[in-house]
Formats: sequence, C-alpha cells, structure tokens
Amino acid sequence: MTVHFTNPVYGGSFADPQVIAVNDLYYAFATNGPLGNVQTLKSADLVSWDQVGDALPELPAWTSPGRVWAPEVAVHGPDRFVLYYTTSDDSSGRQAVSVAVASDPKGPYVDKSSRPLVLEADEGGSIDASPFQDSSGQRWLYWKNDGNAIGVDTWISVSRLSPSGLTLIGEPTRLIKQTLPWEGNLVEAPYMVERDGAFHLFYSGNAFDKASYSVGHALCATPEGPCTKSGDPILKTSPDAAGPGHNMVLHTPTQDWFVYHAWDPAMVGTDPRGRTMWLSELTWLDGKPTVQPPLCENGGEEG
Repeated sequence: MTVHFTNPVYGGSFADPQVIAVNDLYYAFATNGPLGNVQTLKSADLVSWDQVGDALPELPAWTSPGRVWAPEVAVHGPDRFVLYYTTSDDSSGRQAVSVAVASDPKGPYVDKSSRPLVLEADEGGSIDASPFQDSSGQRWLYWKNDGNAIGVDTWISVSRLSPSGLTLIGEPTRLIKQTLPWEGNLVEAPYMVERDGAFHLFYSGNAFDKASYSVGHALCATPEGPCTKSGDPILKTSPDAAGPGHNMVLHTPTQDWFVYHAWDPAMVGTDPRGRTMWLSELTWLDGKPTVQPPLCENGGEEG
C-alpha cells in the first residue's frame, strides 16, 4: 500500500537512530536523551512512534551516564537481543564500545561486563558500533576509532564476532578513513548491507553539528574489505533538513528505507530538540544505491 508521511517521523531528540523489526512492530533506539540512556520507541508503521523509555536503565560499574551514544541491536532469536553501544570508559576518559543482552527487544538490556568490548584509548577511543550478519551466518562488528577527538585519522574497522555476539574473534581489519574533501576530518557511523553477493558500506563524514555532515557509500568485496568509495555523498543537506547522517538501512517486505537523523536547517547545531529521526526511500539500480533527499512530505510503499 502507499504511505504518505511527514518527516521528521519523530520530532523529539533522537540522534543516531537504529530500527529493528520484531513480529509486527518496529523498535527504534537512539543516543541518550529525554527518555534515558538508550532512548526507545515503538511503531506499527514506521511513521507513528510511541515512547517506550530507556532500554538500558543500568550501566556497568566502569562507566557513567551522560555519553551513551549510537546504540544498535542485533536480533539473535525470538528471545535474545544483543545491544552494542558507546559509553565513557571512566578510567581512560575516552569513549568505548560495550554490549548488553535482553530477552525482549525493548529491554531492559543487561551489561555484565567488567571492561569495554572495544577500547582504542591511544587512538582517541572507539564509537559507533554496528553489528552485521552475512548470508553465511557469520556475525561482524563495525566501529570507528574516535581519532578526531585527538587530531589523528579516523578509521572504520571490522572484526568477526563470536556466535553469542559478546566477544571479538581475531584481529580487527581497517577498511576506510577520511580521504575525500566532503568528509572533512572524519568518517564514522558505519552500516553494512549485503545485496546480491555485494557488500555496501554506508558511513557518515564531516562534523555532526554542521550542514556539511553527509552520508557516503563504499562497495566492499567482502565484509572485511577491501572497500572502494563511491565518491560524492549519497545523502546530504536539502532545503528541508540539514546535516543528515548516522543512517541505517531497514528492509521491509516491499522496499528499503534509510533511517537517519537530521537538523532543522534554521538551527543546525543549536536546535533545542537536537537531531530528529527521518526516513528516505532507498532504491537500487544495477547494484548501485540511490537515496531520496530529505523531504518533509513523502510518499512511498510500505508493507
């Protein structure tokens, strides 16, 4: 059926959004904000969202509230959900990646760790963890070293995950860093998609609080590279929304969607609401992705 909707689909503060489908509902997770450490919403149609609350009400002893960023959930089964998130490693003062588990998609997720899952303290820290399962069943974790925090390169890295999703296997592989003019001094927010035997890495570049923040794309030979960037951004500022980024790709029975955050163009970096959640249609032509620009008024297919 055709769905007409208005962006943002959620007009409150909801940065770094990720959405999963469980049974007949969608659950959305985002960086800390008014709803708690891991803000959580639910919806039956991706358009009308109800507040659920905080999916991660308790943090492990090695961290503290305030910088809980970019949560993403991997579905392991009908009663097992694994949450990866960024939070402060209090001992080093850098951001790190941790992991928590729940039996219900909306939580509460429990993190029993005594230390971070990923911490590259000497490279600025580690942020923006994103899980991916390839068609063979192998699970992977992507992330970014927070190099721009200390003036060094930012790399998107990947490591194999154990079947439980709780530990890394082997040494990580570096995929891409900032090399294109539009990326400024960083790349971040990786999200991998497998389609027809090809691997598509989406990522964000430039400063999150500027209109120049955008989403790029790279084509990878395998989940751990090598990857070749496509060049110009595939999602960037429009008259309706500024600084779109930190996207994920949601597959529905009828089409693919880009889910991302963006600013009000008149208040980039200063909007009291912060970054709101947006949808754009993702289409494919000859294996290449095209994303509809950010539009307040939309029409598309959803099932």
